[in-house]
Amino acid sequence: MWPVRQRSVRISNGRAMLEIEGGAVQYRALMSREFDGTNADILIVEDEAAIARLMALHLRSAGFSTHTCTDGDSALAALRDHDWRLVVLDRMLPGASGMKILRWLKSSSKGEIPVLMVTALGMASERVQGLNDGADDYLPKPFEPDELVARVRALLRRGQVLKSGSVAACSIQLDDNVLAVFEGDRRVELRPLEYKLLKILMDKPGKTRSRDYLLDHVWGDEVYVEARTVDVTVKRLRKAMDQLGRKQCIETVRGMGYRFVTPDQLH
Repeated sequence: MWPVRQRSVRISNGRAMLEIEGGAVQYRALMSREFDGTNADILIVEDEAAIARLMALHLRSAGFSTHTCTDGDSALAALRDHDWRLVVLDRMLPGASGMKILRWLKSSSKGEIPVLMVTALGMASERVQGLNDGADDYLPKPFEPDELVARVRALLRRGQVLKSGSVAACSIQLDDNVLAVFEGDRRVELRPLEYKLLKILMDKPGKTRSRDYLLDHVWGDEVYVEARTVDVTVKRLRKAMDQLGRKQCIETVRGMGYRFVTPDQLH
């Protein structure tokens, strides 16, 4: 875990200041009881008290409401009892691990809730495993509080319905109202990130989109995401499309990127 030791917390006139040893980190955040239009219910799952308080203070200063769980078992109970808009989830926890919580959440009826995984484990293989298991983004420790807020905002934007209406390419159709892909009487619901990726590819069938293009238009240019994240998301999208027997519609163009090929172009 991130070796940080809390020194003191002082609250004065609605402002809280948390001083942390280990780099002489100090920050101030507005502890507001009233939240503006960016208000969202965010569940923070973090067993280090100082780090959890840092997250909560900065998210609240940005206008979000938060609730904190310090172990995996209480986090699972909170996820079952409440419909959260986003979860900030530490990977290493007492009780149920962060990975166990992630797998449970993404296989449940609440699998559309975006998850920002936070970890001190720096290996790329650990991040790839989390992304493969359904994490929507990763934030390595130590982190800048402003980056935490930026990533949360980006994830919440992704989860919003893009525009009412539908998009079609040959026999395959998308419906923004339900974030689903259709072919005939078959329907597959997608996660918001997968849906947005498919919509961008289907917008120009046959046109190759580079990883950089997809990163800018799916994830946005405000948050750093590794190019490998595109490959992980495409893998999940193909798995979903396979339920329609259409995973081959997402083609890899070696050395360039990905493209959507309509079913009639495959024959």
